[in-house]
Amino acid sequence: MTNTNNLTSRMNPKIEFFFKKAEQWKQEYDQLRLIVLDCGLTEESKWGVPCYASEGKNIVLMHGFKDYCALLFFKGVLLKDPAGILISQTENTQSTRQIRFTSLEQIVEIENTIKDYIDEAIAVEKAGLEVNMKRTADFFVPDEFQQKLDENPALKTAFEALTPGRQRGYLLYFSAPKQSKTRDSRIEKSTPRILDGKGLDD
Repeated sequence: MTNTNNLTSRMNPKIEFFFKKAEQWKQEYDQLRLIVLDCGLTEESKWGVPCYASEGKNIVLMHGFKDYCALLFFKGVLLKDPAGILISQTENTQSTRQIRFTSLEQIVEIENTIKDYIDEAIAVEKAGLEVNMKRTADFFVPDEFQQKLDENPALKTAFEALTPGRQRGYLLYFSAPKQSKTRDSRIEKSTPRILDGKGLDD
């Protein structure tokens, strides 16, 4: 079990609000916090959630949803995952992986495994390993969007000027619907944003 001695002093007051306001998963968050801090990570507040770093490099963050809470490993895809517990949040997630929890008992039961995964994630970062991310050119371009790009040079220029992340966001968004008319609708509605140099969520 995690030894709580000396861990309290390592808790960052700037993220205390997250644990105090939690209505769902409160016990689970508190236990995960102790486990992660016991691995020697530095607690920070990023994106409104607890984020844990080693020598300035993000290792894992804690977040929750309706059906589960989770530890998210920034380079989880590089972990060996001998217990088979790492989950990709979406089918298009390239680097991060989650360990999901639905009860305090579940966390306590695999505490040592969680620590092993965190230790490996720290080692991955110290070794300077990087995730081989897919390039924008590797993503599928729907026929409907390719046609628009061919017909509208201004749109093609504007799209190519977007950051790779914004480009990928649009391509995934356009490719998702099964029906062509839905893809067309999404492309039509997004065209002004692309011409303005904006991403989907800007």
